[in-house]
Amino acid sequence: MLNFIKFEMLGDDFITNIYEIWFSNLKISNREKIDILKLYNPEIIWNMKEKELKDLNLKDKIILEILKDENKKNLEKYFNYIEEKNINLVYFYDEKYPSKLKNISNFPAYIYVRGNLKNLYDDNVAIVGSRKPSLYGINIAKKIAKSLADKNINIVSGLAIGIDKYAHLGALESRIGKTIAVIGTGISDFEIYPYENKKVFERILENNGTIVSEFRIGTKPEKYNFPLRNRIISALSDKIIVVEAKENSGSLITAEYALEQGKDVYAVPGNITSENSFGTNNLIKEGAYLFSKIEDIFL
Repeated sequence: MLNFIKFEMLGDDFITNIYEIWFSNLKISNREKIDILKLYNPEIIWNMKEKELKDLNLKDKIILEILKDENKKNLEKYFNYIEEKNINLVYFYDEKYPSKLKNISNFPAYIYVRGNLKNLYDDNVAIVGSRKPSLYGINIAKKIAKSLADKNINIVSGLAIGIDKYAHLGALESRIGKTIAVIGTGISDFEIYPYENKKVFERILENNGTIVSEFRIGTKPEKYNFPLRNRIISALSDKIIVVEAKENSGSLITAEYALEQGKDVYAVPGNITSENSFGTNNLIKEGAYLFSKIEDIFL
């Protein structure tokens, strides 16, 4: 069990952050965390006894997870890393939490943020697409990203290989706009995925950009994390542009989330014989706006 007296000696800020870090590390669902936090803050939950937790009508598995001593160990290590890297852990009840996220039904209970938190409140456009883009797709993604960034619009994407990467790089070519990467892993330096995008990750932070994750530090790149990540990409963005996508591309999940959230979706048309165009051309056929020039997005 943690030595609580030790925390008292480290000051109030440390105590508050410790409880929030502890709660974010609990292995219970996002919905369950939100429901609990609507009743009490992490510090109160930390100090509750088993009977008090049962009075909240929580499931037994949730009570066991909250009471598990193992979850209360090594928190100082997490805190020190978060402090060293200037990581913000922002809960939905915090005034710093982006209102754009609160507009979706399954908003994250909290987000980890590295870099410029203010970017999350600005005019943002998402650019997503194939992990195996054509040269055409690469050039278009970079051109669109830079053109929008030059108009002081931030570019949001998922730091994946392919279109995501080139959307970030296009934005980084601008001296005005910035770029936001929403990732499907923990937010530490040793969890960058894919690792080949490490330099892009670093450049985003060096250029006043932002890295966002709803996953605890230590989270590996599990398959099911990325569709969850996509709802945050669309939520933080005012509009979404799909550059290239196969019929079952993950970027189409982002487009679906965007439509559910009432956002405008744009698709760049492509060669009808190319697999990378099947998804985008179908989006246009189903009602997405056709993107042919930068002015289209301002109409």
